[in-house]
Amino acid sequence: NVIYGCNERCTYCVVPNVRGKEQSRTPEAIRTEMEVLGQQGYQEITLLGQNIDAYGRDLPGVTESGRHQHTLTDLLYYVHDVPGIQRIRFATSHPRYFTERLIRACNELPKVCEHFHIPFQSGDNEILKAMARGYTHEKYRRIIDKIREYMPDASISADAIVGFPGETEAQFENTLKLVEDIGFDQLNTAAYSPRPGTPAAHWDEQLSEEVKSDRLQRLNRLVAVKAAERSQRYLGRIEEVLVEDQNPKDTTQVMGRTRGNRLTFFTGKLQELKGQLVKVKITQTRAFSLTGNRE
Repeated sequence: NVIYGCNERCTYCVVPNVRGKEQSRTPEAIRTEMEVLGQQGYQEITLLGQNIDAYGRDLPGVTESGRHQHTLTDLLYYVHDVPGIQRIRFATSHPRYFTERLIRACNELPKVCEHFHIPFQSGDNEILKAMARGYTHEKYRRIIDKIREYMPDASISADAIVGFPGETEAQFENTLKLVEDIGFDQLNTAAYSPRPGTPAAHWDEQLSEEVKSDRLQRLNRLVAVKAAERSQRYLGRIEEVLVEDQNPKDTTQVMGRTRGNRLTFFTGKLQELKGQLVKVKITQTRAFSLTGNRE
């Protein structure tokens, strides 16, 4: 973790009440920990935060241009050259704080993986307002467009909630349209469920479980179709895979993730390959995983 807590007040979420206000660790402390991990043989680091792109807002210092002295962008530049670390990821991003400056940094820094996890939660502006998310679906689309302008092959994943109190069929269909238009590599979906102590839990117009289940299933079907389409671009490519574990369904195979965070399987021995970066030629694609042969 590089930033703890959350200053947002999303009307469905208990995190601010449980984890408190944002507290960013200093860049020096983060780099020191990464240096130790690099010395221990770790090759990939994920910088974590509830809203990772809000990093540094609570740290002292302002630049001459008036922005915060410490931001996620500055942190990425600061830790990029840590010896031994070959890959850097970060999650989870909030659309409110995601900037073109951050996108440029990710494009410029070769260790930063081409994968962005940016939840949108709903494709309808009225629902986003009721959720107190602080952006519109148009702004979210502009962020994705800008990422793809700099990095056309970048993987995009997100989170979405269906069945929020008062959500109409037309508003749900706006979420479907956003998913259809953007084409996510992966989308974590959930049907809304009331959380104690959150404003939305006490609102009228709570939707029935039947409606929420139906919408979730319809969204999941679309997600699988779009993810399968996105996976097809990997066929025949040579991808760098960081080996993590054995394939539980086929012990002759190991599994790991590409820089774009696609789970990938190939024949190999875990005791020889765990923690290694391996070149794999992709021979099969599925919605959420790939299979290939070691080069």
